[in-house]
Order: sequence, then C-alpha cells, then structure tokens
Amino acid sequence: MSDTKKDRSPKKGGNGEGRMGGRGGMRRAKRKICQFCVDKVADIDYKDLMKIRKFLSEKGKILPRRISGCCAKHQRQLTVAIKRARHIALLPYTTD
Repeated sequence: MSDTKKDRSPKKGGNGEGRMGGRGGMRRAKRKICQFCVDKVADIDYKDLMKIRKFLSEKGKILPRRISGCCAKHQRQLTVAIKRARHIALLPYTTD
C-alpha cells in the first residue's frame, strides 16, 4: 500500500472557464407563446388527435410546460384531453 492519497475534490482556480465555457453570462431563451391562447381555443377536444400529438414525446409522454410553451390553464386541459384519449384507445399509453 502507498501512503499517498488521491485528491478527489474539485479543482479550484483555473483559467476562469467553468461549465459554460467562461464566455459571457447565460442567455435566457425567448418565452414560448401558448398556441391555444393564440388560436383563442376555449376547450381542448380529446378527439383532435393531430393537435394533441404535438404535445407528446416520442415515447408517448406529455411534454412539460417549459417545453410545450402552453399556459397553465391550457396545460391542465391538454393533460385531461390526452388522458381521455388514452383511456378510450385513441392514443397509446406508450410507444414501443
């Protein structure tokens, strides 16, 4: 056995480049606009599969608000519509 210890702590100092590469601050992306608010949709219909499929991932998961850009009201309606469509087998629960 050797008497030396390996230093596993993160290095301090350095050349100023961190996770972001050290160039400028973080840029915030432009806020997405709710597509249902733009179209002035009152209720999201569970039978409108073309519109609902845009808000599902490749694996069939519901996209979160930060990715889909929906407002809270329409995200709740969208979730209910997707769950109703899944329940009556218009949409799959998962994709293989």
